[in-house]
Amino acid sequence: MQNHLLQILCLVAMERPVSVDASDIRDEKVKVLKFIKPLDLDDVVLGQYIGNPEGPTDDSKLGYRDDPGVPDDSKTPTYACAAINIDNDRWAGVPFIMKCGKATNERKAEIRVQFKDTPSDIFGSKCQRNELVIRVQPDEAVYCKMNVKSPGMSFQAEESELNLSYHDRFEGIDLPDAYERLILDFILGTQTNFVRTDELGEAWRIFTPLLHKLDAGEKSPVEYTYGSRGPAEADEFIKQMGFKYSSTYTWKKK
Repeated sequence: MQNHLLQILCLVAMERPVSVDASDIRDEKVKVLKFIKPLDLDDVVLGQYIGNPEGPTDDSKLGYRDDPGVPDDSKTPTYACAAINIDNDRWAGVPFIMKCGKATNERKAEIRVQFKDTPSDIFGSKCQRNELVIRVQPDEAVYCKMNVKSPGMSFQAEESELNLSYHDRFEGIDLPDAYERLILDFILGTQTNFVRTDELGEAWRIFTPLLHKLDAGEKSPVEYTYGSRGPAEADEFIKQMGFKYSSTYTWKKK
């Protein structure tokens, strides 16, 4: 979270750089971090997975502390959900929610921008919120989840998407994975995707006070079941931030 997810947050929130030069892009990323206050215990929900007795595999039936190398009283988190606020003119009041975890129901990395409800809804509050989703992995895609009229004579609304799937749109093009790209950037001397020293310092400024409190045992992780979405407390936490989760839509890969 402190490294990869925070870099993605910066790319989403930063202002337009002067140019595509690596220094200009990284300057804007650092500016974003400078507007973020250090995280406190109230800004995070931590979890640790337990075994699922009904899990389909032997691994899914074991919890984190069931590992022979993990102490029985371990409080090491395997899941974290954090709310970050960027106190500048553009993003003040807009929470950025970062989540990462092990043994959850999906393996994916994505950016999800959820739009607010309209002031009035002619469909009787049956429409879900529109979302812009940038899927980093797997199956790179950009799609806008939106409400459309159901086909036919019905006048009901249903969820659909405007979809740009990279593998479908750019068929036959080999898309390098993240580390392939970084290795090539290193060979070419391109520094755009690498963390600069001042960016790293700002990132640790944000997380270090929280990590010290966790090391002191001031907050313990809550349990969540192997193969679930994570702790129920995390869902309640982001709900308080204004996010509305809808389980009625699933992105369909073609």
